[in-house]
Amino acid sequence: MSALERAGAHLLVERLRFEWRDDAKVVNTDPRLSFRPPKDSDELIELMAIALDGTLDVHSQRDLLGMPARDVAVRHFQDELALYKSPHDWWRVATLPGGDRVGFVIPARNSYHPIIAYIAVLPQYRGSGYIDDILAEGTRILISKEVPPFRASTDLGNLPMARAFTRAGWVNFERSIDMTWQ
Repeated sequence: MSALERAGAHLLVERLRFEWRDDAKVVNTDPRLSFRPPKDSDELIELMAIALDGTLDVHSQRDLLGMPARDVAVRHFQDELALYKSPHDWWRVATLPGGDRVGFVIPARNSYHPIIAYIAVLPQYRGSGYIDDILAEGTRILISKEVPPFRASTDLGNLPMARAFTRAGWVNFERSIDMTWQ
């Protein structure tokens, strides 16, 4: 890191990398939530834009300094999520019995591993324990489609997400450092 800093790089964020293994047990989902695939990419982009309000993800915070939330969501969707070769019908929107959307999860497969590519609880529902159920649903989908281990990452400063992974039996197996020259 010192060599990179001397070359002009700066620490952007430290991330925790998690792995779900065969021996972990999936928690039962709270009956308050139902899950369905997103209606289309527009619905998912809308949910992503809403979830950016109050985000603890440093990359997203940095992107929000230069563009509106919808543009950040569109770019993230087009540059990453839409490119995954895994079926998009794995993706889930979490809803309450009346149909209100609470959050979403994007189980996927990148070039290396099955992953939880994106997971979020919408701002008005944060702090109600829904993250555990949304993560459990994403994990169940990966279990039904892929062979563990599964991977996921979150920023060191995103304590609610890191704690959710730990409660769900995901193991923090390493850390990564993201540097930037901006």
